[in-house]
Amino acid sequence: MPAWQAPPAASGPRIAAPATQGHHRPEFGKECSMGNRIAIIGAGAVGGYAGAHMVQAGEDVTFVDMWPEHVEAMRRDGLRITHIRDVPEFTVPVQALHLTELQQVSKQRPFDIAFICVKSYDTAWATTMVKQYLAPGGFCVSLQNCMNEETIAGIVGWGRTLGAIASSITVELCEPGHVRRASGKGGAAHTVFRVGEVHGRITDRAQEVGRLCALSDSCVVTANLWGERWSKLVTNAMANGLSACTGLISREILLDDTLRQFTARLGSEAIRVGQALGYSLEEVHHLDPEIIARAGEGDAEARRAYDEHRIREANKPGGGAHRPSMGQDMVKGRRTEIEFLNGFITDRAQEIGLATPANAALTEIVKRVEKGELQPDPQHIKALRLN
Repeated sequence: MPAWQAPPAASGPRIAAPATQGHHRPEFGKECSMGNRIAIIGAGAVGGYAGAHMVQAGEDVTFVDMWPEHVEAMRRDGLRITHIRDVPEFTVPVQALHLTELQQVSKQRPFDIAFICVKSYDTAWATTMVKQYLAPGGFCVSLQNCMNEETIAGIVGWGRTLGAIASSITVELCEPGHVRRASGKGGAAHTVFRVGEVHGRITDRAQEVGRLCALSDSCVVTANLWGERWSKLVTNAMANGLSACTGLISREILLDDTLRQFTARLGSEAIRVGQALGYSLEEVHHLDPEIIARAGEGDAEARRAYDEHRIREANKPGGGAHRPSMGQDMVKGRRTEIEFLNGFITDRAQEIGLATPANAALTEIVKRVEKGELQPDPQHIKALRLN
């Protein structure tokens, strides 16, 4: 975030998406029917899931990806979307390009909206690549983990940058052409998408992005993008790196007393950094962030509330029966985003003089596992004795 862009002091108006037949969709006063040409840059789990629902609803979407087998499967068989429960699967025919073929767009109508859905470390080149194919009034939307809006804005400008957050969406690109979600729809029980402008005002284009995201699940348009972003960063920091370095799925982490307490410690440090930076934080794991912060600091009452809530989550049917995205990356031998999650929190903490020993330790452990110096093992965390 640039120095001149102070975060809002509190959450602004939120436009909820009421239930409709087949999906959740916000009512923005009038139906947006702009005929936008949409690009999904990075047709992985989140980009593929959101984009497939847009296609199903009749939107003009082009998927751009760097995995040849995935692009070929989408062209041949379409993009298949499945859920672990409650939602019928569907397959849609899609327009799919390998990133080396994007230059074809120079002879076509440019993109009005480009959703950047790549890993954080690929944000800069992906945004640079699509910039030249944006319409004069076109803009980019960061539909990613971490806080990448500043990177995007450094390439296309702050005026052409929006943020969109997918919260606890639990999706995975499980094979070429197939995105699987390890849950049903979030709907009214959990708002999955949060869309916002960097300046905090509710605009027509933010509402249009909200409408597009709401084609796949519940969505709000928020005036508190930065608070929402940091809250999502806290959520990811509490789970992703732990899965990556232990090899465990979410439920296994939450049902282990030592590891669960470590998640609270990670969250507590991250929350205190966000508060010190002036962000107005939203709920984290459906808990008041102050409960998590105090639980991680050793407050007995807060820890009891935190434990009861997280154990109850883990024991729900299907609860925590998924591997967070960084755990998936580690299993697949891919680079992780640890430097953009826990590492980012540690870096910001150092700038303002706060200590984040749990986040710093986890960052280094994940880096070592990623390099093959260590094998995934819960003992890496238990040996720290930081609780």
